[in-house]
Amino acid sequence: MSKMLEEIRQQPAAIEKTLQSGLRQAEILRKRFEKSRPRLVALAARGTSDNAAQFGRYLIEITTGIPVSLAAPSVSTLYHAPLRLEGALLVGISQSGESTDTNMVLEEGRRQGAMTLGITNEAGSSMARLSDQVMLVRAGKEISVAATKTYTGQLMAFYLLARALGGPIDVSDLERLPDAAAAALKLEPEVAARAERYRFMDHAVVVGRGLNYANAFEWALKLMETCYVVAERFSQADILHGPIAMVGSAFPAFLFTPPGVTWPVMRDLAARLQQLRTEMLAVTDRSCPQAPRGAIVIPARLAAGGRRTARGLPEDVFTPIPYIVPAQIFAASLARIKGFDPDKPRGLSKVTQTL
Repeated sequence: MSKMLEEIRQQPAAIEKTLQSGLRQAEILRKRFEKSRPRLVALAARGTSDNAAQFGRYLIEITTGIPVSLAAPSVSTLYHAPLRLEGALLVGISQSGESTDTNMVLEEGRRQGAMTLGITNEAGSSMARLSDQVMLVRAGKEISVAATKTYTGQLMAFYLLARALGGPIDVSDLERLPDAAAAALKLEPEVAARAERYRFMDHAVVVGRGLNYANAFEWALKLMETCYVVAERFSQADILHGPIAMVGSAFPAFLFTPPGVTWPVMRDLAARLQQLRTEMLAVTDRSCPQAPRGAIVIPARLAAGGRRTARGLPEDVFTPIPYIVPAQIFAASLARIKGFDPDKPRGLSKVTQTL
C-alpha cells in the first residue's frame, strides 16, 4: 500500500487533532481581532497550500465580509515591489513551513505593517519562527510527496481562522467533520473500482464552484502529479466561457456537486456534459436533492441547514473536507492502476523551494 493511501486514511484523526489543538489559538486570535479587526486578509502559498488558500478566500469572505486577496509572491520575490499592508492580516500557508517565496512574502509583509500568521504542519519551521502568530496543522509526519492530510488540515485551520475573525461557525459544526471524512473513507473500495475505467486516461477537466472550487484545483493537481494526467481545472462559470468546447466523449470531466446555491448551476452543467456524451464522474453526498447519474455519493448528509442557515452559512459550507477524500482515493488508485508510485512522482520532492 502506498504512503499516499495510508495518509489519506489518517485524515479523520489528523483533522480532529488540528481542531482540538487549534481552538485555543483561535480564541486568542478572536480576542485580538475584536480589538483590531483587519481591513484586508492576504494569503500567500504555493501548490496544494495555494489550493487551500483558495478555499480560505471563499470561506472568509462569505462568513466575515472581509476582503481576501491571494498574494502573488513574485511581486515581492522578483519585482521587489513593496505593498502597503498596514492594518492587513497576511497569512502564509505551507505544509513544511520552508517554502522560500512564501516566507519571503511574510517577511516583507511584516516590514510593510501587516500582522502575519503562519499555517504549517511543522512547529519548528522557518515559517513558524518568523510569523507573529502560528496556527499548527496536527497531521503528523507526511511522507508521500502528494499532500493529502495536510491539505484537509489546512482547510480545518481556515475554519478556525474564519471563526476567529468573527464568522458564525460553531465548534459543534467543526466537530462533525472528522466523522464526515471517515464516512467518505468508506467509499474506498467503490472509488478504487471506478478508477479502473480510467486506466488509459491522459487528459481531463475538473470543475467546482464556490467553496469547492479549491477542491477542483486540488483534484486536478493530484491527477497531474501522481497519474501524469493533464488535468485542467475550472469553475462552472469559466468552463462555459469557451473551454467546454474541448470536452466530449473522449475527454472526461470530474465534478463536485454539493447541495446549496451551487447545485442548480452544477446540475445544469452536468446535463450539458451528458448531452455532449462526456465521460463524467461527480462527487456529492446524501444531502444533494438529485445526484448526477453515476455519482460517487458520500454516505452522510453534509448540508448545513436549520439554525445554521439562519446564521447566514451556506448549505455547502462544510462539504469541502469530506468531498476531497474520494478524489484523493481516486488519484492514488489510478496511479497504482497505471503502474506509477504516487509517493515518488518524477521530478518532485516533498519540499519545493522557489523564488
